[in-house]
Parts: sequence; C-alpha cells; structure tokens
Amino acid sequence: MDDRTLAAHYLEEAARQFRGYKRLGEGAMAQLKDEEFFVTLDAEANSIAVIVKHLAGNMRSRSTDFLTSDGEKPDRFRDQEFVLGPETTRADVMNWWETGWARVFAAVESLRPEDVTQTVYIRQEAHSVLQALNRQIAHYAQHIGQMVFLAKHLRSAEWRSLSIPRGKSEEFKTVTPKTSYKNRTA
Repeated sequence: MDDRTLAAHYLEEAARQFRGYKRLGEGAMAQLKDEEFFVTLDAEANSIAVIVKHLAGNMRSRSTDFLTSDGEKPDRFRDQEFVLGPETTRADVMNWWETGWARVFAAVESLRPEDVTQTVYIRQEAHSVLQALNRQIAHYAQHIGQMVFLAKHLRSAEWRSLSIPRGKSEEFKTVTPKTSYKNRTA
C-alpha cells in the first residue's frame, strides 16, 4: 500500500470515528428530558449543555480554515463556553451540536491524502494534519464519554444501552459478517 492510499484510508477512518462519536452523543442526548441537559453532579462538574457548548466552540475554532490558520482562533473565548444563560434551551444546545459537527465534517471532507502530512498549528504548536485530527478525535471522545456517563446516570434504570446491553454479550459473539464490528461505532 502506498502512502497516498494509506493517507486516504486514514482520512476515511477519521471521518468514520467522528461520525461514530456524533451518533454516540446523540444517542445519549435523545434519552434526556429537556431539563436534564442542564443538570450537574456538583459545583465543579459540567452539564451536557455546557459540554456541548464547549465542543461547539472547539469545533468552530479548530475546523475553520483548518489548513491555513491557527486552530485557536483569536475570537474564541473558551472560558465563555462554560457559561450558560438562563435563556438557554435544548434547541440551542442541539443547534450548537449540529453547527459544530457540520464544521468538523466540512473540514475533514475537504482534506486530500496529500494533506495528511501537512503542518497545521494549534496554539502556535506545530502538528501534522494526522496529529491534529487524532487530537480532536481524542478530545471529542473524552467529552462525549462524559455526556454518556451523565446521561446514563440521569436516566438510571430507564437508560437504553448505546452498545451491547448488560447481560447480552454472549449474543454478540455470534455476529455475522454483515453486522460485524466494522459497522459499529463503539
């Protein structure tokens, strides 16, 4: 396999992982009542709404002019991403979510295999495109994991598993090739 083919596969895999994490977050949020978007476990914790606002700010900053400007934009005010007004609604949160992901996918889908080794900057630190995308995948996975944890905690016995339900692992040992792990997200 040549470098170009490998880079094309990497970009496809990065996009697949982003789509998977987006679905995972949506699966968690779909189970919540409107007011549960704003629940925190303690004074230091973030609500799902705050996590989404932060992710959307990060997505806008990192994905806008991805190849040509620093990923930390001068008009990003990160601290404000952790503050919600009393007027914030579930619809606002979902709009942030969709807008942020649209930017991520536009940036990733615009990349060509030859871009994977190009240098981009985040907070004036050089990264290859591959490194920058891996950094974003890890960052989004961390926060979406927090969202899933909080949603599962809030829904408790009403929680619907987003992967293999508890007590059902044996059923997944006989997965057919058509529904193999290749087609799952997490």
